[in-house]
Amino acid sequence: MHFKWLRAFFVRAKRVIFPMMRSIPFLAALLLAGIAPAYSQQSANLSAALLPATLDKVLSDASRIEPLKAVIVAHRGFVIGERGYGGSRVDSPANIKSASKSVVSALVGIAIDKGVLQGTDQLVASVLKKELPADADPRLAQLTIGHLLSMQAGLEPTSGANYGRWVASANWVRDALSRPFVDTPGGAMLYSTGSSHLLSAILARASGRTTLALARDWLGPQEHFSIDAWDRDPQGIYFGGNNMAMSARSLLAFGELYRNGGRARDGTRLLPAQWIAQSWTPRTSSRYTGDGYGYGWFLREIGGQDVRYAWGFGGQMLYIVPALGLTVAMTSDETSSSASTGHRDELHALLAQIIKVAQTR
Repeated sequence: MHFKWLRAFFVRAKRVIFPMMRSIPFLAALLLAGIAPAYSQQSANLSAALLPATLDKVLSDASRIEPLKAVIVAHRGFVIGERGYGGSRVDSPANIKSASKSVVSALVGIAIDKGVLQGTDQLVASVLKKELPADADPRLAQLTIGHLLSMQAGLEPTSGANYGRWVASANWVRDALSRPFVDTPGGAMLYSTGSSHLLSAILARASGRTTLALARDWLGPQEHFSIDAWDRDPQGIYFGGNNMAMSARSLLAFGELYRNGGRARDGTRLLPAQWIAQSWTPRTSSRYTGDGYGYGWFLREIGGQDVRYAWGFGGQMLYIVPALGLTVAMTSDETSSSASTGHRDELHALLAQIIKVAQTR
């Protein structure tokens, strides 16, 4: 008798209940009932039914990656796994280093949409005219906002061996604009934090507000997004492209904004969808990795999927896999290089494992 009842239940479940579970209204009902976990601070308490055992194992095994501090994974808008390592948590503020360049890129896109900036073809000199050197190279007159976004300014980079001297200067904006040209604007990719910092200066000058105020106003409505701290240059301009404190959860929230086509979780449009497409269009490539680069985002294939990612020194990573609806944020010890130590490759490999799990859901 019990077997007949059980068989009848599964027949009905297969025909009615299981299809309902795949529908958005059903999930919404579960959320309202408090059964299905939402993207929230309580996401660590995910039910065993929604947390794949394989993902749990992947995140547990990741503890062997010593510099790793935190990983948080969202699939189709829901956090399905998170883990802190070595005493860190996904809510612990971390210096996301150059991953902040993607945040600055988003602000530029919003500024263009709001009419604060004219577009990617707008000349840098039209906004930062007072900061140009007296004997300015004529090529500075050709430099555009788009060139800064894609790291194709042509100016000698301020990153790498030149970084220390640059941040020790009295005026970072003037110093970056005074660098000699080593290529023409629009030429090869020359990764330079100075280029991103010029974008921060442009945003502040054009809007009359600080870049941090813009970020909190324009990106703040995305649930869980917050910038805990951000360094400034001697003139008070927020560091466009480095030393931004953000938790892995906040970094994930920023990534979810891109994955969701520029809309916050409540449906509010924060970022133009067209800007996301522009930012993820390859415009040049890294001479070191061969990865493509758009407007503040790297592009490569990982685990057989097209991936867009933000990358900060030490292994501060934000991955988005559009085809799978997957967003993954990782933070690491920021004191040592992730490229030269192989740590970045370990994080790429970790993402490949997470992608494999997502493909089975």
